[in-house]
Amino acid sequence: MKIILLLLLIIIVVAAVLVWGNIHFDHTFRNDIKDSENQLKPRSQELLTELDLMDLPEPVQKYLRYVGAVNRPKVKNARIVFAGQMREKGKNYFQFTSEQFNFFEEPARLFFMKAKMFGMTVPGYHSYKNGKASMDIRLFGLFSVVKHSGIVMDKAETVTVFNDMCLLAPASLIDKNIQWQMINAETVKAIFTNKNISISAILYFTDKGQLVNFSSNDRTALPDMKQYTFSTPVSEYKNINGYNLMSSAEAVWQYPDGKFTYGKFVLKDVVYNYK
Repeated sequence: MKIILLLLLIIIVVAAVLVWGNIHFDHTFRNDIKDSENQLKPRSQELLTELDLMDLPEPVQKYLRYVGAVNRPKVKNARIVFAGQMREKGKNYFQFTSEQFNFFEEPARLFFMKAKMFGMTVPGYHSYKNGKASMDIRLFGLFSVVKHSGIVMDKAETVTVFNDMCLLAPASLIDKNIQWQMINAETVKAIFTNKNISISAILYFTDKGQLVNFSSNDRTALPDMKQYTFSTPVSEYKNINGYNLMSSAEAVWQYPDGKFTYGKFVLKDVVYNYK
């Protein structure tokens, strides 16, 4: 009887520690959100108008009109929710959900993902703030199984931040830290700079005004720490909270042996200027 009680006690203690681990890891994410919120300037209802579009290439102007960003409040921050699938090369997809907070005046991206792997929830946290990036994936929120940071990660996540601006917060494309180069009527090149890190991307638009692909050579694949062409082709648009936004997209590496889709993303919700 004592042995059974001891085993039950051990099970209860282990379960409590695992719950605490996940809660503690989530609190790290929540605290970073609060830090970024504390840096926000007083809320302004300043509208994005046609005057703000004047210096943008025509395809980008058309995109902002299609999205419905014109004559709406300028976007300072956003809360974004995804569901989807991800995988490593040579492995099967796993399901995930994510919540992220993006800030655009002082660029920050705080992305917290919960993946389902082998019947367990494995949380992961991608942080980008003050131009510095890190990734930490923890088993039970306690044991780091993947962890990256450093200058390579900083540049890679600067690409991700700009990708978010393009696909998830188009109104932010009036940012003065973006240099634009017209390629043709449906293609433009953008150079985005933050904290002395500059990255470039090619944006592809339809005649209708939809952004249908984003491609950059400035992102590093972390498994082998090599740079390949990274792209995010969009397959669907929907009206989400009054904005016409991409609702389904993929994350793709162009490896030497061919295209590899490592992520499938379904946009569930976007709230602008939530704070």
